[in-house]
Amino acid sequence: MVFDISVAMTWILFLALFPISFFWLRRAWRIVMNRDFSEVAIKRGESPPDPQKFAPYEMVINLVAGVVIVCVIVAVIIGAWDYGTWSAVAGSTIWCKFFASFALSRHAHAKWGKAKV
Repeated sequence: MVFDISVAMTWILFLALFPISFFWLRRAWRIVMNRDFSEVAIKRGESPPDPQKFAPYEMVINLVAGVVIVCVIVAVIIGAWDYGTWSAVAGSTIWCKFFASFALSRHAHAKWGKAKV
C-alpha cells in the first residue's frame, strides 16, 4: 500500500466515524435518560417553544444514525465491507442525519397555524 492522498482521506473518514457516533449516541442518551431537551431542534441557537414535543423524533434520528455508524465501524474492523460499501453507507448516513435534523428543526420553529400576537 502506497501512502497517498486517497489513503489519507480514507483514514480521516474512518477515524472521524468514532467521534461522530459518540456525539450522536450521547445526544440520544441525553434526551432519553437525562430528559435534556437543550439540543432538540435547534435553529440559530434557540430551542423551539415546545422542545419536548420534538424530542422523540430527534432521539430516533440520532439513535439510528449512531447505531448505523457503529455498525460501519465494526464492519470495517472485521473486514466485512470493502471501501466502496462502508464509505457509501457512512456518507449516506451522515448526510441523511443532517437533512433529517435540519428538517425537524425547521418544522419545530414553523410559524404557520400559530396566532400572531
